[in-house]
Amino acid sequence: SLPYQNDVIAAAEETKLDPALINAVIAAESKHNRYAKSNKGAYGLMQLMPATAKRFGYIKRDSTKQNVMAGSRYLRELIGQFNGNLELALAAYNAGPGAVIKYQNHIPPYKETKHYVPKVLKYYRLFSS
Repeated sequence: SLPYQNDVIAAAEETKLDPALINAVIAAESKHNRYAKSNKGAYGLMQLMPATAKRFGYIKRDSTKQNVMAGSRYLRELIGQFNGNLELALAAYNAGPGAVIKYQNHIPPYKETKHYVPKVLKYYRLFSS
């Protein structure tokens, strides 16, 4: 069993996302380390940038529940923005929606993003089984 499942289940119920998908993003982003911080300033389980975190209601930095909920809300929004295309939504989660749009709704040619999308999908398959 994976850590933070109560937070993941609550976020999955609110956002109608598969808990396995939320866990996959967490695994790819932070390896389930609630204290993870990127060199670009993203933090927490779902590695949210401060402005995104605030926009989706993640105010208490020590709250895994708020982090998972905010990250899941953001992911749900991106899935809608890219018409249900999970690969593009994940690319946007990693590189920003502007980057996906800039490259005519394709995965941006950034090394990190090109590795990120298959990594999340691999975790998703693993956690779904």
